Amino acid sequence: MPYRGRVLRRAALALASGGALTLAFPAYGVWWLAPVAVAGLTLATCGVRARHGAWLGLLAGGAFFVPALSWSGTDFLGVVPWLGLAASQALFVALVGAVVAGLSRGRPVVRPAVVALAWVGAEALRDRVPYGGFPWVRLAFSQADSPLGRLAALGGAPLVTFGVALTGGLLALAVRYAARAPEVAPGSGRRGGPRALVLAALVGVAGLLVPVPTDGPTARVMAVQGNVPRPGLDFNAERRQVLDNHVEATLAGLARGRAAGEPAPEVVVWPENASDIDPTRNADAAAQIARVTDAAGVPLLVGGLLDEPAPRISNVTLMYRPRQGLVQTYVKQHPVPFAEYIPDREFFRRFSSAVDLLSREMAAGDRPGVFRVERTGPGLPVAAGATICFEVAYDELVRGTVQAGANLVLVQTNNATFGSSHESVQQLAISRIRAIEHGRSVVHVSTVGVSALILPDGTLRQPTSLYTTATLRGDLPLRETLTLATRIGPWPEYGAGALLLLIVVLTLVRPRTERTDPPS
Repeated sequence: MPYRGRVLRRAALALASGGALTLAFPAYGVWWLAPVAVAGLTLATCGVRARHGAWLGLLAGGAFFVPALSWSGTDFLGVVPWLGLAASQALFVALVGAVVAGLSRGRPVVRPAVVALAWVGAEALRDRVPYGGFPWVRLAFSQADSPLGRLAALGGAPLVTFGVALTGGLLALAVRYAARAPEVAPGSGRRGGPRALVLAALVGVAGLLVPVPTDGPTARVMAVQGNVPRPGLDFNAERRQVLDNHVEATLAGLARGRAAGEPAPEVVVWPENASDIDPTRNADAAAQIARVTDAAGVPLLVGGLLDEPAPRISNVTLMYRPRQGLVQTYVKQHPVPFAEYIPDREFFRRFSSAVDLLSREMAAGDRPGVFRVERTGPGLPVAAGATICFEVAYDELVRGTVQAGANLVLVQTNNATFGSSHESVQQLAISRIRAIEHGRSVVHVSTVGVSALILPDGTLRQPTSLYTTATLRGDLPLRETLTLATRIGPWPEYGAGALLLLIVVLTLVRPRTERTDPPS
């Protein structure tokens, strides 16, 4: 095939791979396309120079992140942040393409383990840089309904990503065999392709061997999705209305439960931004919260904003007890850059004065928040670990909450800014992987949806619709046993990164006589 034809074929394959990866995530949810997409990008980059692999990876990354992150460019936010975010994330897929291409240079050999390590390494960087990273739509987070998702209990999201990418690398190897490329594995015979397919299938179902128990004493939880007057950036323009929505929805839910003879809840949870009127400074807001707490007779966990520490504000979870008032506060540890604070404001002001639209930045908390609720009956006390909005995507934040003693995880979020986009269901999928990873039930509650109760095996209960008022009630297992993933923490990711770095170094220092240039 002429050179131009080969280039176009590889570019088309890279673009198709990025598109396929988009379909693997909610709301499409065709999870098995994730390893297929990895296989496609592997075939597109295998055998070319590293710089060409980087360009092909950038194409695939753009074809993936532009549609997958389209929620960041809703009518309320604009095109510039959407495309800027997508471009920055596509650079990490470009790194995958460069590594896979560079390590196959000379003979276009598919090395499935290298492919898997490259994806884990790139996601590890994406989780951390720049400005604390943005680990949204990682390969792992497409696998909540897949057998591979259960691997999270052993090695967290990085191991799930490794399993997806390894499966994709093995599929790519099978295709290379099928193409009868002699450079794939000289002398291996015709059985190499079927063997690679069998290995891919075995890796793909390996998670079925991982136990994900859901037994344990239960606690009755009530979560309230109060809705907002209007979607968009001005969702809280009528902050009192948002608070009143949650007050009235909670009181109505309690009344329905009593009328139906249902057991009373042991804890009530409101989402992020349920009270953006600071109840520690506004007596009327505090009175409304006290009204709900006294009616429920149990602790109420409120997502809200505090006008402190001046001149900044704090995104918080507040625990109120009946007749006691506010007793504990958790401050969000990872405010979102360019949304909740502006890093390097003076530098970015040179490009756009829009950075000054965010006049009050959010302060960052410095410790996990675990809210303990003593129970009058038998069973474990409820230890609810708070996670606010995008924090659920960060491995170390959720893990730190569980290691601090949480036997129930809260994900309090506000998706009103993102309209009817896929952001809400993408976030819900992350919460499902976290439930499996740490063996914890999750209360995922949003101001506008999608909200749900999640069992420790990732099973959804009572998922809600967007922009509706709803209350969720259910008995959720409380588990204290730590999964292997929780115990070993980030070490699988560290190990994968170190191994990949070692392979790269050894490849670079090989005697020059062992290297040959790839075909033109």
